Amino acid sequence: MKKLTDTYVLNNGVKIPCIGFGTWQSTGEEAYNSVLWALESGYRHIDTAAVYKNEEMVGKAIKDSGISREEIFITTKLWNDVRGYEDTKAACLESMRKLGVDYLDLYLIHWPNPVKYRENHLALNVESYRAMEDLVKEGKIRAIGVSNFLIHHLEDLMKNVTIKPQVNQIKLHPGLIQKEVCEFCERNNILLEAYSPLGTGKIFEVQELAKLAEKYGKSIAQICIRYSLQKGFLPLPKSTHKERIIQNSEVFDFELSKEDMDIIDTLPNYLAPLKDIDNINY
Repeated sequence: MKKLTDTYVLNNGVKIPCIGFGTWQSTGEEAYNSVLWALESGYRHIDTAAVYKNEEMVGKAIKDSGISREEIFITTKLWNDVRGYEDTKAACLESMRKLGVDYLDLYLIHWPNPVKYRENHLALNVESYRAMEDLVKEGKIRAIGVSNFLIHHLEDLMKNVTIKPQVNQIKLHPGLIQKEVCEFCERNNILLEAYSPLGTGKIFEVQELAKLAEKYGKSIAQICIRYSLQKGFLPLPKSTHKERIIQNSEVFDFELSKEDMDIIDTLPNYLAPLKDIDNINY
């Protein structure tokens, strides 16, 4: 990848810009401004979700940017309070209404095993996914996938649906590389999107990364994003500060050596442990 708008090609042929702009925990004017700054800085891939409560402001920023809809790749997600065929269709159309668009580039099931549907989550995931498949056929969604799915969730889903997931969006950052899940997705040509590629901020306390940042004349955030790209992931950095939004996009003028990639690969997880996906309480 040589620039912000370079793309990965999903397993259905759809092109997706190699870095996405994350909007988790941003609402109101903060969400609006950060998305507008991201688009002004050259980002063309915006990631949101129903549960973020910011789809309307994200959509407003996209519209006010003046950039044509076709140039922007928009992702949103189905939250845990919705499962089943008809309800999933309705939720997706509601997200589109809030975003002010007539199609989505990518739609994901946000979590595999929500507490509300725990006793029957596998069958209900299939129902929701079949609704998403039909929305693809209707031209409402260009690509579909999942988020936070482990191997057994993916295997169960793939046995029962027609369209293979194009994306699995999972937590990936230095010190937390979900090796088995990554290898499974790579074998099955499912693109890995890395959310929290900066470890939700705590990554800046890791001394090994500080040394690498000094060596390359870059920020720790830039080191983390570059690492994600060189692993073949699609990072989703998030910031609400204009200068950092710009800085996080400037990762194409250097390359981490194999030795330095190995150093990052072997870092322990200094940050929050991975959640028990099958026992989340939401």
